[in-house]
Amino acid sequence: MSLAAGADTDLVRACLRQPVSRTPVWFMRQAGRALPEYRAARGSGSILSAIGDAALAAELTLQPVRRYGVDAAILFSDIVVPVHAIGFGVDVEPGRGPVVAEPFRAASDLARLRPLEPDVDVPHVAEALRLVARELSGSGVALIGFAGAPFTVASYLIEGGPSRTFTRVKSLMHSDPGLWVQLMDRLAAMAVASLRAQIGAGAQAVQLFDSWAGSLSPDEYARFALPATRAVIDGVADLGVPTILFGVGTGELLGLMGTAGSDVVGVDWRVPLHEARRRVGAGHALQGNLDPALCVGPWPVVAQATREVLASGAVDADGTGHVFNLGHGVLPEADIGILGAVVDLVHAESARG
Repeated sequence: MSLAAGADTDLVRACLRQPVSRTPVWFMRQAGRALPEYRAARGSGSILSAIGDAALAAELTLQPVRRYGVDAAILFSDIVVPVHAIGFGVDVEPGRGPVVAEPFRAASDLARLRPLEPDVDVPHVAEALRLVARELSGSGVALIGFAGAPFTVASYLIEGGPSRTFTRVKSLMHSDPGLWVQLMDRLAAMAVASLRAQIGAGAQAVQLFDSWAGSLSPDEYARFALPATRAVIDGVADLGVPTILFGVGTGELLGLMGTAGSDVVGVDWRVPLHEARRRVGAGHALQGNLDPALCVGPWPVVAQATREVLASGAVDADGTGHVFNLGHGVLPEADIGILGAVVDLVHAESARG
């Protein structure tokens, strides 16, 4: 894959396993409650209302770049925005996450999942991206768009909210695999439409969040999740931007995730990057994987762990193939001074002269 015009940043180059000037770093959930400026700008309104305000979403996207000096801004949004926009009845409940008033239960519910029309349903998303892209132009900071992987979005639609056991999800996919495939196909098509619109509006890389894929066995992942994930990645492959696939608790799935077609596989903090690289296989960059819980602790501990991640993720002297990140999202109680120091350390100790 060649670099798209205007996308020659360390983040994009690292995703494509090309030489970089230094290891790029950004944090999942970097725009959030850890930042006082975020809390001030967001106020007490709902997250979906904030996402629907393009100017506010752009501001919240840019705040971490100003605060931390990270190498990428990721769009301030949520993986349920598409299904919310088409009227499935999804909301985001403070302190809990996505909830569904009438969960998906039967084939008749497929009618509630009409195709996403980004220009009509979520025009604010593209507008926010255009505003951010304009602000970042020439800065060397990349802009990342994202979507929820079909399995993870389905888990919310079926369970009606966050789950620890995923009993309804597993019951449906095992008892009615035909219906499950239809559901996956619709959610994959929505993710493709969303990502293509984001890329068209200026996203220079995209991440597919499969946050709950770790609840599946390798056999279940291969049968019930991987085909739809591949369909999403294939659906944007012609647009020439790198793709990142990330899940939590997916150590046993990394080999399968390496077959999904993404340029980058994200790794949580449970598997050292050198071992993840062996499991994922050749031809992929890795992203990760500092334990986010450590960013609440003292700097000497965090600094040592940061250096260990850098050493584990290193491939060669050119710094190819590693994007530094946390192994999951920034915690609300994280020390923002520590996070800024992590960025500085990564940049200083990975610089290529």
